[in-house]
Amino acid sequence: GVPNLPDASVPDGKDEHANIELKRVGKPRLFDFKPLDHIALGERNGWLDAEAGAKLSGSRFTVMRGQLARLHRALAQFMIDLHTNQHGYLECNVPLLVNAESMRGTGQLPKFEEDLFSTTVGETRRYLIPTAEVSLTNLVRDEILEDARLPMWLTAHTPCFRAEAGSYGKDVRGMIRQHQFEKVELVAIARPAESYAVHEQMTVHAEAVLEQLGLPYRRLLLCAGDMGFGASKTHDLEVWLPGQDSYREISSISNCEAFQAGRMQARWRNPATGKPEPVHTLNGSGVAVGRALVAVMENYQQADGSIEVPAALRPYIGGLERIA
Repeated sequence: GVPNLPDASVPDGKDEHANIELKRVGKPRLFDFKPLDHIALGERNGWLDAEAGAKLSGSRFTVMRGQLARLHRALAQFMIDLHTNQHGYLECNVPLLVNAESMRGTGQLPKFEEDLFSTTVGETRRYLIPTAEVSLTNLVRDEILEDARLPMWLTAHTPCFRAEAGSYGKDVRGMIRQHQFEKVELVAIARPAESYAVHEQMTVHAEAVLEQLGLPYRRLLLCAGDMGFGASKTHDLEVWLPGQDSYREISSISNCEAFQAGRMQARWRNPATGKPEPVHTLNGSGVAVGRALVAVMENYQQADGSIEVPAALRPYIGGLERIA
């Protein structure tokens, strides 16, 4: 498998050190006490139980309880409502188990099989999705779309499953890197001429989640060496985590141009020529729910260990102003 070619606007470079910060939004809060990280906050309140996760499943699983589980659910509902009501996405409920053809279509197979969980029933092998990008983007596999249907904006809230094969020793504790996590995914199917405008729009849609939650973040332009296999251009959003005293990735928004479309035979009928041509596909997280929960916990923590509920989430949590 040969990766996609980077767009001309993408900087050269081999790793994250060559990424370019495009903007910063919001100022990190000044605490008059030493802020805890989400692990300490979660354990202090009996909300996060890694031992239970390990007992049930092994490492990189956790159990959330009580008001924290409720806040996590509220975050996902808030994100889906924002993208459907304000940004014009169509909500989809999609399979979490997909066939190999779907994984090939979006580029997870054959190269990244070690990152995937698979199931076998009889002769049939299926894969647990690492992201709803797989299910949503493959909806247009083997289709010829009429021009009037473009651009298509699709969203889904799903669990995601990742073997995290290459991340030994990274973020072993806590909720930053789990085998199972929830995400609200954004996918767009676009005419080639408009795909970079759509990429910018999708980035703004993901940023709106962080802005409405009052979370400080920055937007990065990834260099060629730090981009995913199928991407031509990628923006990363990193949210400020006071417990780690650093910015951490919470969303990645990519234009894959015709890379996935070629693998999927996904086309549109160009009115100028009357002929089918490959579409461009885009995807982004809008956003990772567990990481958003971590960011809310750490940024909205109080000295007594309680968490203030951001105003945007209060309608989703029975009007509560804080959880303790």
